[in-house]
Amino acid sequence: MVVLLFSPGAAVTRTPESSDLDFDWPTGGPVAVLRAFDLPAQRWQSGHRGVDLEAGAGSPVRGAGAGRVAFAGKVGGKPVVALEHAGGLRTTYEPVQALVSVGDVIARGDLIGELLPGHCEGASCLHWGAKYGTGRNEQYIDPLLLLQPLRYRLVPDRD
Repeated sequence: MVVLLFSPGAAVTRTPESSDLDFDWPTGGPVAVLRAFDLPAQRWQSGHRGVDLEAGAGSPVRGAGAGRVAFAGKVGGKPVVALEHAGGLRTTYEPVQALVSVGDVIARGDLIGELLPGHCEGASCLHWGAKYGTGRNEQYIDPLLLLQPLRYRLVPDRD
């Protein structure tokens, strides 16, 4: 098993596949973080399961990493694009008018949509999320950690 350490004390298991683990800003370059990741202590509690990145309405939104479009539509009335990446990682982007369709394969940095207004109060922003698993097995991670260089560490099996 390979454990990827993103920051001290935070480990996520993935299987590396060449450059599929390379990620970049979905805004095309570094921007201000208007609201940081804030994972609640319990899954049912409120928190902020992503980051809000400063960007103007109409700005291009790019796939942060290589993957496949898993969803492009509305969730709770909000337009969302979700990408599946290597190792079971899924990234989400909202509010985004999709320029891609479910099943499309994209490279890191490919245009996936256009930012719509309406997420941040008093400003335009892109909400960018990242998680592993689904349902009760969801594990949200701070998507900004994807931008840091990966450090690999082998750990022994725990049978």
